[in-house]
Amino acid sequence: MSQSLVLDRLIKNVRLVRPNQYGVERLDLGIKDGKFAQISPEICSDQAKEVFDAQNLLGFPGVVDAHMHIGIYQPLDQDAIAESKAAAMGGVTTSLNYIRTGQYYLNKGGSYKEFFPEVLALSEENFFVDYGYHVAPISPQHIGEMQWLFEQHGVASFKIFMFYGGYGLHGLSDHQNLFLMINKEDRYDFAHFEFIMRGLSQLRERYPTLQDTISLSLHCEVADILNAYTKIVQQSTLTGLNAYSTARPPHSEGLAICIASYLAHETNCVNINLLHLSSRKAIEAALMMQTAFPHINFRREVTVGHLLLDVETPIGKWAKVNPPIRPRLDVEYLWNAVMQNQVDWIVSDHACCSAEKKASLQEPDNIWLAKAGFGGTEYLLSGIVSEGSRRGMSYNHMAKLLCWNPAQRFGLLQKGDIALGYDADLVLVDPNETYVVRAAESVSQQGYTPFEGMELTGRVKHTFLRGNLIYDRGQVLGSPQGRYLKRSQGLN
Repeated sequence: MSQSLVLDRLIKNVRLVRPNQYGVERLDLGIKDGKFAQISPEICSDQAKEVFDAQNLLGFPGVVDAHMHIGIYQPLDQDAIAESKAAAMGGVTTSLNYIRTGQYYLNKGGSYKEFFPEVLALSEENFFVDYGYHVAPISPQHIGEMQWLFEQHGVASFKIFMFYGGYGLHGLSDHQNLFLMINKEDRYDFAHFEFIMRGLSQLRERYPTLQDTISLSLHCEVADILNAYTKIVQQSTLTGLNAYSTARPPHSEGLAICIASYLAHETNCVNINLLHLSSRKAIEAALMMQTAFPHINFRREVTVGHLLLDVETPIGKWAKVNPPIRPRLDVEYLWNAVMQNQVDWIVSDHACCSAEKKASLQEPDNIWLAKAGFGGTEYLLSGIVSEGSRRGMSYNHMAKLLCWNPAQRFGLLQKGDIALGYDADLVLVDPNETYVVRAAESVSQQGYTPFEGMELTGRVKHTFLRGNLIYDRGQVLGSPQGRYLKRSQGLN
């Protein structure tokens, strides 16, 4: 046998799930230099240095969790270690994280030329999975830095938080400039959003061969609507998640989607990602805008939280998030959109917020005092396998929404599939094992989960990152091996 044919690792007896095929096929997977090098019904064990028997578990591509927040509520380097362990526990091998200047994260304003290298330094050797960043241009200065971020650091995706126009992270803000740490004369408003879009269009024109990977993501809620309805709801008898959902009503999402879509049309900013759509009105508005502007390449995202939780969930304030968890009718509408191929990917929107930061000690049941956001990347794949299977969703469709589609959109062309030459990212799942979610069993530093007590069927057993076993039946292994993913390959 030629030395060149020796495989670093052979994974036998995998019931392979691929995103663009139908059905499941039992195959062996040969790995060399971190890539899938051989895929065959039978590969001889003596061709490999190491052999792993998958014992007929389902083999999904490593999950691409395209919406996470690392370092939002605790130091980025510490958060990266704990929360990327949680990602590995859930079969996530690629973590794409939203970040911005201003309060929270690094609690700094100023230029991204100073800010982003610090983000990368704090990230290096602290992620257990491969990782990248989406960046939000907060000040006018940042619009001029998008080209630099793309060319120097491979940042190909950017973000607008539409509700920051009059809101902070958790509520009404009369001090927008202090929250965002921008100059007194600067505004984070619809005009700023327009100029971000124009800047992104120029970047796409500058790099036509890479323009498909350059995109803009939007958190779609309108602050004016939130402000008005919050005042009304706070004077009512509504409490808990029901109150919070009513205070941030679905038509605020729909209106923001319409505004964002028209601005995209006006500026020829054609790659638009509509994030964490939470309601029927949001989905309907997104589909309406696709019809109105067929030349805009929209992508529609939902989260596992919005698919598994509703306002009646007993966990209450622990499930507070923006946009809010919705009534059951909205949840069912989201699932219908998933099943009808009207949703492009599913994510966790993981934002680890520890219990002591999440809840007010003085008024622990006051939903208005609870911070927004929670973690959940460790339940992303299991949650979709469990609930999706119950609804008749195919494993291949799951792989497309959890792996292939986000990888393609965000320029991760070596991720999202199990195919020759792709990174050997693999997650082995027992689709028949049922377990009860317990925060105490998670490696996340959060200390609670809004999914507490939920029974899921479909458990992640093993996770491989570029051919290396990083999670094995309850244990995260070794030291952080995650690599930063520069998404401007081919740039001259």
